[in-house]
Amino acid sequence: MGRVVVTEFVSLDGVMEDPGGAEDFEHGGWTFEFENAGGMQFKLDEALATEALLLGRVTYEGFAAAWPSRDGDFADKFNSMPKYVVSSTLRNPEWNNSKVVEGELAEGVSKLKQEVDGDIVVHGSAQLVQGLLERDLVDELRLMVFPVVLGSGKRLFGESGKKRLRLVDSKVVGDGIAIQVYEPDRA
Repeated sequence: MGRVVVTEFVSLDGVMEDPGGAEDFEHGGWTFEFENAGGMQFKLDEALATEALLLGRVTYEGFAAAWPSRDGDFADKFNSMPKYVVSSTLRNPEWNNSKVVEGELAEGVSKLKQEVDGDIVVHGSAQLVQGLLERDLVDELRLMVFPVVLGSGKRLFGESGKKRLRLVDSKVVGDGIAIQVYEPDRA
C-alpha cells in the first residue's frame, strides 16, 4: 500500500511559494540564498526512494516543462517514474508516464494508495496539499524550513483546521536549514 508524502521548502513564516524563482513571485528563488549541500543530498535520497509523484496541475506543468530536458540521477528518476496529476482541466498530460487522477480527491487518492506500493510524493502543489491535509490523506510531511521570513506569499497550511503532528525526525543542514519530518498524530 502506498503512502502520501508531502515534501516542501518553507520559510519560517510558512511560505512555500516559488522557492526556485520560476513563478514571478516578488521573493522568488528565496532558497538559493542559502548553502544547502546536506539538503540537496536529502532531496536526492528522497527522490530515489519515491515510487510515484502526485502533483497539482500548476506544479505538474512547471515540472513537465523543466525535467524532460535535464539529465542526472534526479532528472532520470523524475522522468521515468509514474506521475499523477490532480486537475479538473488537464486532459492529456504529455510528460511520459503521466495520468490524471479521476474523480473526487479523497476517492482518487485512496485508489492511488491501493495501486502504488511505496511513497507517493507531493512537491509544491499548495492547493492540492491543503486538500490532502483537510481530508487526512497525508501519511508523512517533510519540511525543509529555511531561516528566512518572507512576510507574504502562498502558505503551506491554509484554513484546514487544527491538525496534530508528531515529529519523527529532524536535523539541521547547510546555513541553518531545518529538515523536519512529521506524521499525523491520529491518537
